[in-house]
Amino acid sequence: MKTVTMYRPFALERALEDFDRYMESFFKESPLTPAYKADFLPAVDIREIENAYELEAELPGYDEKDIQIHVDNGTLTVESGKEESRDVSPKQDAGEKDGMFRYLLRERRGACFSRSFKLPENADVNGISAAFKNGLLTLEIKKLPEAQKKVIQIGVNRA
Repeated sequence: MKTVTMYRPFALERALEDFDRYMESFFKESPLTPAYKADFLPAVDIREIENAYELEAELPGYDEKDIQIHVDNGTLTVESGKEESRDVSPKQDAGEKDGMFRYLLRERRGACFSRSFKLPENADVNGISAAFKNGLLTLEIKKLPEAQKKVIQIGVNRA
């Protein structure tokens, strides 16, 4: 008899992330831990419409001021330098004696990231607009006019 196994594509990845978090907490700031670790990459959807390309990136917990977008040599880059707060911070509750606290468990983190995309040759780098609402970054990349679809009618004389 065959058994049914649940498909869990992220189970191993989560286990490895937990192990990394454990090792980081053990070594703290040591030469063995990397100075920069991009452990967050936003999920991105890219679609093509008639006269443009649309890119949507999920960035929950980020503000507009945290995000930088630039185009260089045909490559579009979306990045953030959001800083992570330190272990000890002022206590919000005035009942604490010294006004400070330490995290006992910390799973939410601010993370720096950088995602780059090679733009197609028909993309107009001067026709890129960006909007950010509710943690969703939307970029519209216009196509060059000569690259847009042209309708040719049959039987029309051209003199």
